[in-house]
Amino acid sequence: MQNKGIIKLFALLFGLVSIYQLSFTFKANQIEDEAKQAAIAKYDETVDGYHDLRIQEEINYLDSLKTSKVQVGDKYEPIEVYNLLGVSQYTYNEVENNAMKLGLDLKGGINAIIQISVKDILKGLANNSKDPVFNKALADAEELQKDAQEPYLESFFRAFDAIKGDTKLASPDIFATRDLIDDIKLDMSDDEVKGILEKKIDESIVSAFEVLRNRIDGFGVSSPNIQRLGNSGRILIELPGARDKKRVVDIITKTAQLQFWETYKAEEMLPYVFQVNQAMVEAAKDKDGEGEVADTTEEEVDQDSTKSTIDELTGQIETDTTNVADINPLGIQGPGGGPMIASFLAKDKERVLEALNAPKNRALLPAEMRYAKFVWEKQDKDSEFSNLYAIKSNRDGVPPLSGAVITDARQDFDELSRPAVSMQMNPQGAREWQEMTKKANQENGYIAIVLDNILYSAPSVRNQPEGIAGGRSQISGAFTLNEAVDLANVLRAGKLPASAEIVQADEVGPSLGQEAIDSGMMSFLIALAFVVLWMIFYYGKAGAFADVALLLNILLIFGVLASLGAVLTLPGIAGIVLTIGISVDANVLIFERIREELAKGKSQKESIKDGFSNALSSILDANITTGLTALILFLFGTGPIKGFATTLIIGILTSLFTAIFITRLLIDWWVNRGGTLDFSTAMTKGLFKNVNINFLKKRKMAYVISGALILASLGSLFTTGLDQGIDFVGGRTYQVRFEQPVSTEEITSVLNDPNVFGSAEVKTIGAANQLKISTKYRVEDNSVEADEEVQTRLFEALKPYLPDGMTYEEFDNGSDEAKIGKMLSSKVSPTIADDIKKSSFWAVLGSLVVVFLYILFRFKKWQFSLGAVAAVFHDVLIVLGIFSLTWKFMPFSMEIDQAFIAAILTVIGYSLNDTVVVFDRIREYLNEHTSWEFGKTINASLNSTLSRTLNTSVTTLVVLLAMFIFGAESLRGLLFALIVGVVVGTYSSMFIATPLMYDTAKKGDAAESLKKKVKEEDEE
Repeated sequence: MQNKGIIKLFALLFGLVSIYQLSFTFKANQIEDEAKQAAIAKYDETVDGYHDLRIQEEINYLDSLKTSKVQVGDKYEPIEVYNLLGVSQYTYNEVENNAMKLGLDLKGGINAIIQISVKDILKGLANNSKDPVFNKALADAEELQKDAQEPYLESFFRAFDAIKGDTKLASPDIFATRDLIDDIKLDMSDDEVKGILEKKIDESIVSAFEVLRNRIDGFGVSSPNIQRLGNSGRILIELPGARDKKRVVDIITKTAQLQFWETYKAEEMLPYVFQVNQAMVEAAKDKDGEGEVADTTEEEVDQDSTKSTIDELTGQIETDTTNVADINPLGIQGPGGGPMIASFLAKDKERVLEALNAPKNRALLPAEMRYAKFVWEKQDKDSEFSNLYAIKSNRDGVPPLSGAVITDARQDFDELSRPAVSMQMNPQGAREWQEMTKKANQENGYIAIVLDNILYSAPSVRNQPEGIAGGRSQISGAFTLNEAVDLANVLRAGKLPASAEIVQADEVGPSLGQEAIDSGMMSFLIALAFVVLWMIFYYGKAGAFADVALLLNILLIFGVLASLGAVLTLPGIAGIVLTIGISVDANVLIFERIREELAKGKSQKESIKDGFSNALSSILDANITTGLTALILFLFGTGPIKGFATTLIIGILTSLFTAIFITRLLIDWWVNRGGTLDFSTAMTKGLFKNVNINFLKKRKMAYVISGALILASLGSLFTTGLDQGIDFVGGRTYQVRFEQPVSTEEITSVLNDPNVFGSAEVKTIGAANQLKISTKYRVEDNSVEADEEVQTRLFEALKPYLPDGMTYEEFDNGSDEAKIGKMLSSKVSPTIADDIKKSSFWAVLGSLVVVFLYILFRFKKWQFSLGAVAAVFHDVLIVLGIFSLTWKFMPFSMEIDQAFIAAILTVIGYSLNDTVVVFDRIREYLNEHTSWEFGKTINASLNSTLSRTLNTSVTTLVVLLAMFIFGAESLRGLLFALIVGVVVGTYSSMFIATPLMYDTAKKGDAAESLKKKVKEEDEE
């Protein structure tokens, strides 16, 4: 093998980089364990609510590592938590960002697909027009959406065109309004207006996306993911580790609150802050028995004492710095200026607001300031400090001006070429804005721009004695370019009210996630152990070399996943374990070819060289076909299924590298130092050597058996059907765990009561004390209220079967460590379900078309493509049929969902893998044995690949069985489909694909044509 040095260097560097990347994961796990132990040490089980207190303590511990800084010289720098060999130092934020990202099903948490209402945006653009044509088009568009794959806007355009008559989109009663006067003119055609509306809708969705992203960034979970899904107005939000469902729902569904307020100045509000600080000092003294009780609700705090504290805090007198907490319990880091009152440590924000808003402290405020509201400035991500402001609120909390008046906002530059934001308001807003800015100018005041209770800017108004007229203004400040762009997006977000609905959601409890990790690791280790031992048993020392390559392959897979920031999911672990099963396929192909060359009497070195060379074509073809199906799965899949496809694609690439290059390096090293390799053991030597099965003679029997299985499958599919999960039909599903085994019939009867759901489906999932409950009750309603009602009804109905005294909160949280109650919940709206069903159909069909074309390209004859695709159809139909025939009585869930589609596509890839290896051998034999009859060539090819076929199938099957028996309950259906698929796929490659190719090639002397074609190619 040439270029050994380069390959060794590449393998070494690749391995070191993988270890480096994975080291962050080990360090992050170590820190999280330390946080958990610190929480356990602080709150033992005798403390009321100890579990929640421990969780909060863990969060505080980790947050302190993120936000706290230490003084290094004259600078404050983040705390170093990881020192890598004394060469590189990393903060906890850096460690967390580089660690392996765990998906929802492994870490617990919440993910959701949010639908931004394009209908609401259109109504807002039309100023809630009463035009009957416009409103009927909106209603008709909703009906069209039930059966359409197109975006809502396209449905609206179709509906409007169908009924518009003489009405135009540019009508003053629809979109040619004063707010859109700069964009839409009365003389514009509908096509011109459509282009503008598409742009406006896209801007609104981008703005909503920015608002959601800002909210999620402040939520505090690790590795949140938010992404827009195409042009549909849907936004995917994934929050691994999130536990407060109500808070998440509130954050991602509430309407953005953009507000403009007058602010208090620092000199007006700072005395109150110091008074509260002094009150806390006095309260602490009283607690320690060192002073009188300060009755702050009735009397003012002593002014001399307050002044003394101010002097100490502002450096006017020397203090004992070791007792800062005694004189500064509020944690004031420094007084502000202008509208900024003071700065505090970011980690103290909640504690500061709690103190400032405490009723006994607010009594200290003058009467005219009693409605003051404290807000934090948008925090610089590189700072550990937060700045506090106070706005002049009122009894009703209604701002003088809201974001509804903003018609446009753009990133701009001020007169000094600094990033700024320009904005435009509607006429009503322009008048109010002029009054606000006039007042601010006269009083040397400031105007706060607040979004979702976060202050983005508090500009002053200078050189504008009459205020800012016309509704056009510019906000300047210490913005970076990106901050100015973000603020412009935020301002635009407030101009149109657009509701957000959760159309698909999954919630996984942390205990279920940990169980998934444990079961996944167990199945992984068992599968790995079997494959390692089997390769040594079958191929001896050569098998040990293949095992070394396999272990490196696993290291590289995890290293690549970590370095790419890919999210590891439960199906992703299944993808890795499956990769273990099929990754040895390349080595099996190589070793079998070497054994053939040795049997021909060639020397060891020559046999190894020819074996690797001859196997390369089959290895590449087999892996490319599997890779193509995995790629389609990646493109069409979402969430965990995309994770499955990601690991499968990475596994295929790393497997090729390790099998072809690393195994070869190890074998060459052994042979060059004088070692011998038989590529077999005493028990396996000569196995399958003299096998001579007449496969073609048995093809008619195979056709009859397959025909009967297909007919039975089709009959069952048309009569019994499939157990479609909520992914395909919509609805809500809950996985509930009980203390004792329960009867599914009894629970079904309870839930089917008209006063509960009227209709529900109940199945045992795993142990007898765990049920999967699905219902379509209020399936069309995606509101938060509907979600809460359904879950409350479920709790009330199941209460007699739950432990006495269990509260709704305990049920909702899976009863924490007791692991009783709701462990998982999912929701899919009918619209999303329809989209998933259609995309799944196109994914399967697309994979078949792509594979047909690839095989046609590689083998140049349609007979090969026909045989391969027919075998795949055969395999898919039988898998579907077995699911249809058995789902009613199997002791595990056999729902047809996105995971099942992943299984079907994997079966397609595996079946093709087998078939392509056989076809490659047929093509080779056609060239080598030109005098043989076509049938003899086919049979010889099948017999020569039998050892490889059975070896790969057995290892893959055992791996799948290990996962099926010891893995997570939620993967049983997927694994069962794969097990059936491997068995049927192995059978079909020998008895369906190849015989069909043979039967179609015989006609019209196609067999001779195939021989000549192959010979010509090899001569070239």
